[in-house]
Amino acid sequence: MPTTHHHARDRRRRLLILSAGMGAGHDTVARELARRAAARGHEAHVADVLRLLPYGLGTGLRRGYRASVRHLPWLYAGVYGAFLRGGPGRRPSGVPLARLAGDRLTELVDRLDADVVVSVFHLAAQLTGHLRARGGLEVPSAVFLLDFAVHRQWLHPGNDRYLCLTDAAAEEVRRHLAVPVVTTGPVVAPAFRAPALGAARWRERFARRAPGRPAVLLSAGAWGAASRPAATARLLAAGGYLPVVLCGRDERLLARLSREPAALALGWVDDMPGLLAACHALVDNAAGQTAVQALATGLPVIGHRPLPGHGAEGVRRMAGLGLSEPAPDGPALLTALTRLRADSPARTAQAARGRALFRGDALDAVPNL
Repeated sequence: MPTTHHHARDRRRRLLILSAGMGAGHDTVARELARRAAARGHEAHVADVLRLLPYGLGTGLRRGYRASVRHLPWLYAGVYGAFLRGGPGRRPSGVPLARLAGDRLTELVDRLDADVVVSVFHLAAQLTGHLRARGGLEVPSAVFLLDFAVHRQWLHPGNDRYLCLTDAAAEEVRRHLAVPVVTTGPVVAPAFRAPALGAARWRERFARRAPGRPAVLLSAGAWGAASRPAATARLLAAGGYLPVVLCGRDERLLARLSREPAALALGWVDDMPGLLAACHALVDNAAGQTAVQALATGLPVIGHRPLPGHGAEGVRRMAGLGLSEPAPDGPALLTALTRLRADSPARTAQAARGRALFRGDALDAVPNL
């Protein structure tokens, strides 16, 4: 009896992961999924769905989103409310835009002879769902929904399976879609859940800069998007802390924060496990991958001055689950830092809830692997 082409591979599978260069979080997750697949003996490829869009539309989307989040937050809040936020009433769909990349995606799937497609960006989820529903994509499509807050553009009934960070997110997906949904927990590199060898070097650096002051990490994401980071740094310094500001790849923000005498401004950091392990807390504004990495490390997270739209929604959802401490203003930020002091019950409880999110390997829930 002849064997099929797939069976002849002796269970080696080809995985196509669809990401997007919107900041660094989606690509970070995509690379880690690809690493895990390769460790299992599979072949993994990562593609940017924005590059599959014709006419330079993907570049325009990236530039527009970056500009609005950094400089026109009120505009992005309006876009989020119109296109992404859940709730009653009809809103524009992402399918018309996503389908423009359909031919290029199917060509890529055929060229790679992929066995499964995994989307880690909402526009990619719209595209794969559209193609699966119409028979244009013959292999299963899984969506790894890497946000704490589920917005409508992640959701398409054509996808075969959804993987979620939390049970709350999974329940929300089930309310909208009649597809299998699995809670897998976040995806981070193994170094974030192991002893951080670089932490000692960071502590030495902090001690030289500000002896006796606990280091508090402020994250502005890969694009340096943050609301009044200099004012927050000065507040922390006045409260007895060393503010350590992650400026990402924003050279202008790095130069500006470097002029703050009480702050330590950092550009792109490769040793994030060591840095997180050496700090007292993370002040987060997006509930994104840096916050997830902090949870894996056991570092307390405080939500403060969130980015509009999905950032604010995610920060609220994290706080509601007890995964972070909300701090709507400066005094609340200092109070939260005091509550989360070393060996405090609040710090221990938050760390336990954060680590409990990491249930297993998300690849175990990907169909056809």
